[in-house]
Amino acid sequence: MAITTHIEELECWQEARQLVKLIFLACETGRLSRDFGIANQLKKSAISVMSNIADASARSSEREAVKCLDQAQGSSMTVKSMTYILEDLEYLPTNYLEGIRTRTDKVKKAIRVFIRRLDGQARAATITQ
Repeated sequence: MAITTHIEELECWQEARQLVKLIFLACETGRLSRDFGIANQLKKSAISVMSNIADASARSSEREAVKCLDQAQGSSMTVKSMTYILEDLEYLPTNYLEGIRTRTDKVKKAIRVFIRRLDGQARAATITQ
């Protein structure tokens, strides 16, 4: 059975969705809008966060779900890391990049909360067996 059937109810997925929107809007702005390579990588990384959370929700075991969530966390940190490249290249204003960094931190925190919840469910299932 899947971890959840309603990804829309997951806080981490909701936060990741907002991150994707923020990234896509950023990629239409300033010098970043003309650098297709970095904009494309940034979009792919943000989409990966959201997609891996969705993938985790469809897994039948907590262990498999946590692997997907670990990948989502990694992708969120890729997005955050890339904001420093954008800052160094002066592609976007620092305050906009800080907004993206704040969102990536929110996503990562929400993912950690979900992982802890899954770990608790896995322990509870082991105890009842």
